[in-house]
Amino acid sequence: MGAVIEIDHINRIFGSGAKQFQALTDINAVIPASKLTILKGRSGSGKTTLLNIIGALDEPTSGEIRMNGESLRRMSDRERENMRRNKFGFVFQAVSLIPTMSAYQNVEFALRMAGQKGNFRPRVTEMLHMVGLGNRMNHMPAELSGGEQQRVAIARAIAHHPEVVLADEPTAELDSAMAAEVTRLLKELTRTENVTVVMTTHDVGLMDAGDHLIELESGRVVEHE
Repeated sequence: MGAVIEIDHINRIFGSGAKQFQALTDINAVIPASKLTILKGRSGSGKTTLLNIIGALDEPTSGEIRMNGESLRRMSDRERENMRRNKFGFVFQAVSLIPTMSAYQNVEFALRMAGQKGNFRPRVTEMLHMVGLGNRMNHMPAELSGGEQQRVAIARAIAHHPEVVLADEPTAELDSAMAAEVTRLLKELTRTENVTVVMTTHDVGLMDAGDHLIELESGRVVEHE
């Protein structure tokens, strides 16, 4: 398969004048479809900034992101919002499950927010079984371990059939065994759900887990394979 996302000469500058900071400098890369891409780099390397631009959560100072050949910069605000809602799923380091909702209700709520219609039960149940939580779907977040909460977050991110899942340091708060398990799950989803996954990490133990690697250092690409 070809590239689902093309990153073309992306620069991102924050602030102005003497306080200006260039977070990204001339980033060029491709994200292959239906693969797990690892976006590697130390804290402050620009990983999250780039991920936010890919997901239309932020705009570059210059350059272009194309998804399936269509430029995000040329879209209206409403078109970008619809793309975020329908084409992307997001998994963050802070799980951000709604504490007063069960695992099932958290995933179901995400489908409602995405504007989905109909009977949600089959899809919600399928997703929670897929992430290994079929017997814990009625548990509240406080009753789940950190790894289980992150798996609910992954189920929530993919329930509406996104084309791309963006995962920002999803294993940062997990021990090494659970981090490897969550990464394995994300890679498995590229096959079972035909979804493209981009995951940021600074964990050297996970660098070989992906199908594709982009390494950033001080806002520049230093490795792309």
